Amino acid sequence: LKLATNTPMYERMSEDMDINCGEIVDGTCTVQQKGEEIFRRWLSLASNEKSLSEELDVGNHEFLPWFVGAVM
Repeated sequence: LKLATNTPMYERMSEDMDINCGEIVDGTCTVQQKGEEIFRRWLSLASNEKSLSEELDVGNHEFLPWFVGAVM
């Protein structure tokens, strides 16, 4: 689940960003409303809905906190 921290970033990367948190700064939504949106999106992902990265089939290649396999 990708959260854009500002609206210009969200607009540039909307095909790969799931939620625009910049709406809080823009004043078009409250922290509570955005928190509810994020929570509901997490629930939908937990129910097997795909994130935008997963729909594009790049989700497994974007974040790798450790190397898989032998490390030299």
